[in-house]
Amino acid sequence: MEPLLKKGSVQTLTVHHAPAPVWRERLQAAQIHLNAHAEALLTDPRFTPTTGTTRVRLLIVTVADLGLTTGATLPAIFTRAQALGLHLCPLPVAVALRLHWRTQDASTDAAMHRHRAPQGAVTVASPVWETDPHHPKGFYLRRLDDQLWLRGYRCDDQFGWTATNQFAFML
Repeated sequence: MEPLLKKGSVQTLTVHHAPAPVWRERLQAAQIHLNAHAEALLTDPRFTPTTGTTRVRLLIVTVADLGLTTGATLPAIFTRAQALGLHLCPLPVAVALRLHWRTQDASTDAAMHRHRAPQGAVTVASPVWETDPHHPKGFYLRRLDDQLWLRGYRCDDQFGWTATNQFAFML
């Protein structure tokens, strides 16, 4: 069943774990577009999900929903979310969510990168593998011109996310 995710709603997602090449095949078959940062995350040797099936409950919130009404850095967002009982998602959760969530609201801003999170994007909060700002930190989901995207993003620990930026966390 496809998630009908909206900000503030809780959705249960079943993640059928697989090796990275299988995830890549699933994305290609579903005509999901990737950027180079997403490709880098999928081909990283650390992208080795467990086998089997996992059920996760996801919640989409804005940075302001976390009480960070003037925006915050990624470390501050993650710290605040965890203090509220939210959890970071393993990277395969973002891939599974993109495959299942086909009805994401379309972005009204066609720009792909402007050193800020794109309008309408949902960043899936996940553990950061590398502190190097040139290494992708995780994935965000976006729908643009009826095309679904799974994009990787890069930022440093000083990057300021706005109060309206959306994140998906596990409950």
